[in-house]
Amino acid sequence: MDLKLLFTDWTSLFFIAFALITLIQLFFYWGLFSKLAFFKKYEKEKSQQHPVSVIVCARDEAGNLAKNLPGLLVQQYPSTHEIIVVNHNSQDDTRYLLDEFKKTFKGLHAVNLEQEAIGIPGKKYPLSIGIKEAKYEILLLTDADCVPASENWLQLMQEGYDEGIEVVLGYGSYNKKPGLLNKLIRFETFHSGLQYLSYAAAGMPYMGVGRNLSYKKTLFFNNKGFSSINHLPGGDDDLFINKVATKNNTRIVIDPEAFTLSEPAKNFGNWFRQKTRHYSTARYYKGLHKFLLGMYNVSFFLFYPLFVASILLFDWRLALGVFALRFISQAIIFNKTMKKLQEQDLFSLWWFFDLWMFIYYCIFAPALWKRPNNHWT
Repeated sequence: MDLKLLFTDWTSLFFIAFALITLIQLFFYWGLFSKLAFFKKYEKEKSQQHPVSVIVCARDEAGNLAKNLPGLLVQQYPSTHEIIVVNHNSQDDTRYLLDEFKKTFKGLHAVNLEQEAIGIPGKKYPLSIGIKEAKYEILLLTDADCVPASENWLQLMQEGYDEGIEVVLGYGSYNKKPGLLNKLIRFETFHSGLQYLSYAAAGMPYMGVGRNLSYKKTLFFNNKGFSSINHLPGGDDDLFINKVATKNNTRIVIDPEAFTLSEPAKNFGNWFRQKTRHYSTARYYKGLHKFLLGMYNVSFFLFYPLFVASILLFDWRLALGVFALRFISQAIIFNKTMKKLQEQDLFSLWWFFDLWMFIYYCIFAPALWKRPNNHWT
């Protein structure tokens, strides 16, 4: 190959751009995502069981609480702990359901709120009340539509705490169901987990998920709670963690028994609304996080169009060689990470889901600029 021709022939510009985009992708796979793929559990000098307050916010969630709350109440944790359910102005049978549970489980504390917080959309108000009501320093958060993957969830999540640790990030998965939509939802969840858990393992935590998240009560109050984001419908998990998590105060826990499980959306419309609400907060992340996440997303979006252009307009052999570098890297990282996150059944079709993510970015990119709705979520 004549290098002079490579840099003077206009068609070669597609290949040069393709090679650069692939290099960026390889940086993310081997520089960041490998931190999760090859992650080893932190070794602690001593083990300790901390008193824990588990907090769940619920609004018209009687059905989910009836199904999932027992999973919280039967946790095998011999140390001091409490389960707080904040019933935020529910119009269903949530209050009566909680009263029935309290007859059997003395560690359940129900907080019934009967008013809205003017100017504070979303669940930040009930969550703040739950945190104020919490007796203990370590808070463990989940949602009413989630259930711990095992009776050891509480034990394993609190084990993430050590000297100087104030934030522990967990993984929230979705139940495996038949059908393509279920696999698309679970792959997107895996892909999101691959990013935020890898960043945290690399010392750059930028978000957590409210389905499985823990931090200290003093950290919450020392940072004035959600006061800086009270005007936003979302952000009680990702934006708060983006603000307070640092290289030195954050750890991840990825033991499969420490996951939470949720029921996935049953149709694309519901899933679209859920993801739109999530992505509407990304614009408020710290500058470095927005830059890195944006660079990854843009490079991902451009990869396949530039690959096709390089095949058609340049040397297909060189284009395939560059493509193979990313393909093999993805296969290694995805295989190892999917095993860690218990999503290995998706690996056989990971190449298809990778193509789907190109369409996914086209669909959800407008959510980055769209004004979010003030739904309680």
